[in-house]
Amino acid sequence: MSPVVSIGAAARRPCTLVVCRGCCCGDPRKNPGIDHAWQLERLRSAAAASRGRIAVRTSDCLGPCGQANIVVVQPSYEGRRRGGRAAWVGFVTDDESLDGILAWAEAGGPGLAEPSATLALQLVDPRTV
Repeated sequence: MSPVVSIGAAARRPCTLVVCRGCCCGDPRKNPGIDHAWQLERLRSAAAASRGRIAVRTSDCLGPCGQANIVVVQPSYEGRRRGGRAAWVGFVTDDESLDGILAWAEAGGPGLAEPSATLALQLVDPRTV
């Protein structure tokens, strides 16, 4: 079996947080009382402070609207190499959820670290909803 060789940006791909901001996620009508803009700013600030270990992107609707707000934690290159796959976190509507997501990403994310027990309860299988 030949070794896996990555070139360019793929070899440096960080753990990436994809924040849904489609039809339901980030919508104050669906989840009133949540400062959705502040949530996104908090994630972006943590990514900026991570020195390239965490990235944040936004996306239109990711699908499991019944579990809004959704954040997908994508593994880094190294995490994927070690078997990590994207993890969908639902009901990201409070500071504790953001704390858990950021702690997981800072620890390496899927493939390199396990989510906290509390965060694991929020994992969503997008194929079943």
